[in-house]
Amino acid sequence: MKAVHFGAGNIGRGFVGLLLHQGGYEVVFSDVADQLVDAINAVDSYTVHEAGPGGVDHEVTGFRAVNSRTDPEVVADEVATADVVTTAVGPTVLRFVAPSIVAGLRRRSAGAAPVQIMACENAIGATDLLRAEIENAAGEDAAELTARAVFANTAVDRIVPAQPEGSGVNVTVEPYFEWAIEAPPFGDALPEIPGAHFVEDLGPYIERKLFTVNTGHAATAYFGAQAGIERISDALADPAIAAAVSAALEETSAVLTAVHGLDPAELAVYRATILDRFRNPELVDTVQRVGRQPLRKLSRHERFIGPASMAAERGLSTAALVGAVAAALAFDDPADEQSVQMQELERTEDAAAFTVTVTGLEAEHPLFSAVETAVRVRQQQLAS
Repeated sequence: MKAVHFGAGNIGRGFVGLLLHQGGYEVVFSDVADQLVDAINAVDSYTVHEAGPGGVDHEVTGFRAVNSRTDPEVVADEVATADVVTTAVGPTVLRFVAPSIVAGLRRRSAGAAPVQIMACENAIGATDLLRAEIENAAGEDAAELTARAVFANTAVDRIVPAQPEGSGVNVTVEPYFEWAIEAPPFGDALPEIPGAHFVEDLGPYIERKLFTVNTGHAATAYFGAQAGIERISDALADPAIAAAVSAALEETSAVLTAVHGLDPAELAVYRATILDRFRNPELVDTVQRVGRQPLRKLSRHERFIGPASMAAERGLSTAALVGAVAAALAFDDPADEQSVQMQELERTEDAAAFTVTVTGLEAEHPLFSAVETAVRVRQQQLAS
């Protein structure tokens, strides 16, 4: 069996690639980074080190890497004979991956089983987004080519921090992981992925993860940055930050109960587990890494505005989530392009226009006024 994985970075090697290897797949990594591709091809194995209680080391073998920038034909050939295709490139990069998958589908043998495609991204419906990009790239052949594949949405969760200097292609991760995959698209032919669990309805799993793990992680980063704290684990050691993050997650849990009927007691246990993961001192993760790309994280269906808007529409509390939004607005990292862009928008656009542009909220939305007020306060701080 063979899997082609787009995105040979730390998540690709330390999470998706590891589980595919454990499922018995030969793993072909596809990436555009010349040095990374060369480094992967220079070794016969790499180690995934789980840092924290119960963590073990895993040796990964049976892999290789191809450069999709310099060798697109090779990538297409690999996709043409793959059993599984996965991605971990970021939602905005899927449109650049799609043409390679289309080229591979065109070369796929007529009698071959459908290739199983899953986008493992921090976004709701990422595989649906990838499919749309594939259809767009395929043009008038879209229906014929997509019939040669099955597409399943997934929810993935594993903290992979910035790696220690000199790690090479070895990866340090946390011991905990979750990979939920919608089962219906596969019928009776589920992919072999140990540790993944297949569910009939993925929606609750995606939003539980996005609105707890991603919301909590980013909130910790933004509150930590405001306090001048560098590490995520140290930020949560601050009682005021821990209380603010916990309050935001209580609001997201109320949304998950209202929308999906998830049990409040089970969500309380889940929240506690998530916060314990963030406190892991063996994961050297920084507020700068977790907080990067604030404009994306403040967008309409992302980790703050998404649950807060759903809460406001149902008359539920949003004060703690808006507090996290306010902290995100203050995230000022000159090394992060989106942070620089956000700070410029805060200085040049009025509060209402900024709120519409960045969050996608309509002026009449019940959350709009609170977010606009947070923006205005931030602008006053910048002006003082």
